[in-house]
Amino acid sequence: MQVAVIGGTGVVGRCVVAELVARGHTALAVSRTAPADGPAAAPGGRAEREGAERARAEREGAERARAERARAEQEGAQHAAPSGRAEHRRADLRSGDGLAAALDGADAVVDASNDQRARKDELARASRTLLAAEAVAGVGHHVAISIVGCDRAAVGYYGAKVAQEQVVTSGPVAWSLLRATQFHQLIAWAFSAAGRARLRPTGRALIQPIDPAVVATRLVGAVEAGPGGRLPDVGGPRVQTLAELAADWQAHGGAAALPLPLPLRLIGRTGRALRDGSLTAPGAAAPGPTFAQWLDLDRDRAPAAVRESAAR
Repeated sequence: MQVAVIGGTGVVGRCVVAELVARGHTALAVSRTAPADGPAAAPGGRAEREGAERARAEREGAERARAERARAEQEGAQHAAPSGRAEHRRADLRSGDGLAAALDGADAVVDASNDQRARKDELARASRTLLAAEAVAGVGHHVAISIVGCDRAAVGYYGAKVAQEQVVTSGPVAWSLLRATQFHQLIAWAFSAAGRARLRPTGRALIQPIDPAVVATRLVGAVEAGPGGRLPDVGGPRVQTLAELAADWQAHGGAAALPLPLPLRLIGRTGRALRDGSLTAPGAAAPGPTFAQWLDLDRDRAPAAVRESAAR
């Protein structure tokens, strides 16, 4: 199968590209600029690589077993496992420039694009542009990712994601929609940004961060299954308070900083959602590294050197 991954050089997009290739598909990593280390250089850090490797270990073992049986049955004939590949295609989602060429030959599209600075109408407009191009190109399946609980905190970026969901579910292409809790990268980025001002966010906000490699496995599974509508949510392995996550960050080398309690009662619907756990999905917890384990897996992600922007 040939699958276009919009935002294929970003945090989750790189993981999706790697998972598609591992399963023998052709992944078209679509973005405005080509990655410096090549179209299939996904995932970027060791944490993502190890997460993706764990997710496909059983598949590889099964493939080896099938290959051994086939060789025995056919007197030593060699049967190679399907080999996927990746390539980069340049396109601008906002303007639509290059989309027709980028989607040429694609059977499905995974929209892993992300811009947390975008206004509500911008995400929705970009999705309309993308879906219209998909319809013209004959794409049969659009797979979208959104945020657990975004409709319960529908302001700012959460509101933009709700509007984007509505465009997808009413659009011209058959669809699947997966909501996930926030990525580990977002938590690390927030602590890193606050740390530059010698502050450390803390408090009782409930968060359930997840490894994007785990989400990528679900997204590629959705591609292979075909249009499924609203899919079951997926969350990280553990719900933690912001204070607990801050302690994990500090334990992994965070500089001394002044604790800054997050004023949940003063930030409206988002504050209420963080306080009552509306942005978590305990019943949908998926295996994978906790925030502390994720920091352990890749020292490049630890406080001294957080380089991955959560806005990618």
